[in-house]
Amino acid sequence: MTAAPDLGSPERILHRLDWQVIRRLDGLLQGDYRSLFYGYGIDFADLREYQPEDDIRYIDWNVTARMSAPYVRQYVEDREITAWFLLDLSPSMDFGTVNNLKRAVLIDFVATMARLLTRHGNRVGALLYSGQIERTIPARGGRLQVLRLINDLLRQPRRARAPLTALGPLLDAGLHTMKQRALVFILSDFISTPGWERSLRLLSQRHEVIAVRLFDPREVQLPDIGPLILEDAETGEQMYVDTHDAQFRQRFLAAAQQREAELLAAFTHAGTELLSLSTEEDLVKAIVRFAAVRRQRRR
Repeated sequence: MTAAPDLGSPERILHRLDWQVIRRLDGLLQGDYRSLFYGYGIDFADLREYQPEDDIRYIDWNVTARMSAPYVRQYVEDREITAWFLLDLSPSMDFGTVNNLKRAVLIDFVATMARLLTRHGNRVGALLYSGQIERTIPARGGRLQVLRLINDLLRQPRRARAPLTALGPLLDAGLHTMKQRALVFILSDFISTPGWERSLRLLSQRHEVIAVRLFDPREVQLPDIGPLILEDAETGEQMYVDTHDAQFRQRFLAAAQQREAELLAAFTHAGTELLSLSTEEDLVKAIVRFAAVRRQRRR
């Protein structure tokens, strides 16, 4: 294992985010975080017949089968909620530029969401995963809890090499850990062996789930910069490529687009909302964009 890059102390990180991210979000969202945190509600309230434009993710299939007509679940919003962060810290999360790794974006996002949630009286917890559950941080409230999350993420060592990531165990651990309905953020690049989709569907049936897919633009489209040695961050396997070759760059892009389509299909099938977050995107703009999408879906 190798140490994580120096991103600053927990206090410095939180202070930076308070000034550079959270203050801007307060202004742009005008203090209305319902579209970010509450979605379609937390606590189950009732069932009613399906109406045109209802979200099909909330169809109760068991009741629908018994009644021979589609029924949807309704929820009431609970202003005191518990949020969990399921965090993929596998080697591929250390891809990016020197100052902008996917891991660094993950830390900023978790710290920002945890700060906003605890500031409104909610509790947050986390599962840290790197091929196995490295740490479980029980859900608690308050600023100290946010600092603990940041500190534990900073202290988590980077694995230089590991078997291919399997996200299924992380999602299964979330299912067993969270006993009450919760707001769940899954932060990962979703570079994983197959089989995690079923666990995601089960998780989405029980909880309000938001998948935060972290990526670097160079994982999608290679720049034309000449010969390169590409190395798999997880297996260490290396391959020589010539990025001057336009056909190779096109094949690389096509493969990335195919994987993107497969991921979107998996999230849609599971009824999971998606926030795609680039290492080169402004965090505030990404969060505001996501809030606008959620707000539109509520109408």
